[in-house]
Formats: sequence, C-alpha cells, structure tokens
Amino acid sequence: MSDDEGVDVLLRRTADVPLPAAARPGDAGLDLVTTEAVTIGPGQRRTVGTGIALALPPGTAAFVLPRSGLAARHGVTVLNAPGTVDAGYRGEVRVTLLNTDTTEALHLRAGDRVAQLVVTSLPTVHLHEVTTLPGSDRGEAGFGSTGLGATGPSGGADAADDDERTSAPAEQPPGAGHGGHQ
Repeated sequence: MSDDEGVDVLLRRTADVPLPAAARPGDAGLDLVTTEAVTIGPGQRRTVGTGIALALPPGTAAFVLPRSGLAARHGVTVLNAPGTVDAGYRGEVRVTLLNTDTTEALHLRAGDRVAQLVVTSLPTVHLHEVTTLPGSDRGEAGFGSTGLGATGPSGGADAADDDERTSAPAEQPPGAGHGGHQ
C-alpha cells in the first residue's frame, strides 16, 4: 500500500552543495554533505554546515540522523540524534558529529556525506491530564526491561502492585469514545 502524495519542501542552498537526495530509490534518508573540511579527533565533536536551509510545511519535521557507513567504518555518529528541524526554522541545517573512535581521527573534505535527513508528517498532539493511566502489558517497566519477562530486572514482581496498576479504572480524556476532537 502506497500513499505517495509526497511532501513539498522549499530548500535554499547557503553554499555550493548538491541537493540532498536518496542514494537509492525507496531510501528514507536524503544525504547531507559537509560544507567544510574538518578533522575530528578521537572522542571529539564538531558542528558542520550542510549548505541548506528548509521551509518545511506545517505538520512536518525533519530529523537529522547518522549515516550507518560512517558509524560502522569510523565510529562517527550525530551527537544529538535525531537532530530535529522544526517547520518554523529557516536557518542552515547544521550537524554535530561525534567521533567515538578512541584512537583514529576522522578527516572530512567539503562535500563528504555526513548525515541523512528524514522528513515526516507529525500529528497534532492534544494532551489530556488524568490522575491514573490505563494498564498495559508492559506497565511501568523501563530501561532494559524488554525481553525480561514478567519478573523484570529485580528478579521478581509484586503481584499486588501489578494488579493495582492494571486494574484501576482510567479516566477518559474529554471526548474519548465519541470519535471527535474538542
């Protein structure tokens, strides 16, 4: 099933760079290049320009993500991944790269691919504050809890606590179950 209406994004080049493009048909990310030659030493970070500025339509955002090849070959990642480009931002998209390698510096030339840009639609979020939340199979199990089963990281679960979390009636947000927004 394909809903390929696409998203029209206005782009202004701030430097002589190629337009961001997918490497292969169907790829989610559009390659971003650096506008400058830089050396990033072991454990160091560096923010580089990409030579582009965007005007994203309302209801969308762009996310700057690491390139898997740079990560696998050189240990380089995008420090704040994913970096968020909001629809209202009009400045140059910049990328903060981190060299996680402990011994080798990374040498980049202007025009080298350093990250990828993924544009996506976002729903409008309407928060509804409640005093209790509905139960779920996961409950309050957090970091590292996936795949540990019902016992969780402590090696045992308190059935009374579990029953209390999942059996309490949840408050309904305004308009819930009526198919409309308020």
